Amino acid sequence: MDFGFSYNFPAIKGVQAGQEYYIAMCPLRVIPKIFLFDEEEVPPDYRAQRIINKNRIPEMTNYIVDNKEDYVFSSLTASIDGDVEFNSVSEQPAFSDMGMLTISLDARFLINDGQHRRAAIEEALKLNPELGSETISVVFFVDSGLKRSQQIFSDLNRHAVNTTSSIGILYDHRDKLAIATRTIIETNPFLKRYTDREKVSLSKNSPKILSLNHVFNTNLKLLGISKGDPISDEDERFLIEFWETLTSSILEWEQVMERHLTPKELRINYVVGHGVFLEAIGLVGKELRANYHNKWKDYISALKTIDWSRTNSDYWEGRAINNGRVQKTGHTIKLTAIQIKNLLDLPLSENERVIEEQFKKGTSK
Repeated sequence: MDFGFSYNFPAIKGVQAGQEYYIAMCPLRVIPKIFLFDEEEVPPDYRAQRIINKNRIPEMTNYIVDNKEDYVFSSLTASIDGDVEFNSVSEQPAFSDMGMLTISLDARFLINDGQHRRAAIEEALKLNPELGSETISVVFFVDSGLKRSQQIFSDLNRHAVNTTSSIGILYDHRDKLAIATRTIIETNPFLKRYTDREKVSLSKNSPKILSLNHVFNTNLKLLGISKGDPISDEDERFLIEFWETLTSSILEWEQVMERHLTPKELRINYVVGHGVFLEAIGLVGKELRANYHNKWKDYISALKTIDWSRTNSDYWEGRAINNGRVQKTGHTIKLTAIQIKNLLDLPLSENERVIEEQFKKGTSK
């Protein structure tokens, strides 16, 4: 092969299922040039699998640019349709799998895993060209005619296990709200004992009551922000005080702490054992902080007077509960928050009045 008309990468050769593959270090500036994402270049059978979700690109791009000192990207995986040659640096067994991977310039490359990373790298280079000299590992499979590509894509994703959002929050050491949420859980006796730090959906027999994800989402609503937005020290102090006040104001939670009620019994019998309550109270808490700065704790303390029983259909049916089952959607969270405000004699916003009127019309039919 003529080295003057080829791509050349330092690489390591491996063998899987009796076939050679190669791991190469590619400069970031090369990635957008060789891995073109043009639907006309992708065989029709593979296009549906590789539709890019463009909403993910800005977030991933910002991750690279904002964390250029410590970002981490996993390998891209690609198929090569073209002439390939591997030359070892030495015939000695210890070094025979190390060498130079040479790929013809007219070869076609199809990404099996990492198309969103490729797109984010391209955008990041536009914002910070200096990143171009950094590298990312690429796993190359030789695939004449791209016949195996579809199966490779399927196999790579078949056994992939996405981490839960709770795990993501647990391991996130950049986002200040994630850090604050973990601190709140660690320092609040009730949350420390009854928050599951890994799972999002708790089983009926779980010894926990809340998930880390529930607490984090409630904090988002309390502050009225989106994930990744900055928070102030004052915001963090408010969150700590809010959870201290809330956990001492739900009598059923205190009964669980005192072992008079089990987490399972709480979930079966009370609305306060579910995420819809937490996120609804987050909406209420945000308004209390904004409009009742000196009295918000009094309103939260008044929650202990409310009947949270799931059998209390006058309060919760059609809001937190539908046909006997607790439901957590954006709409049920709003309806539950409205009911809590009604029970605390708090005024509704114009939008909330519209939602409440529509709800009452629907239940009166």
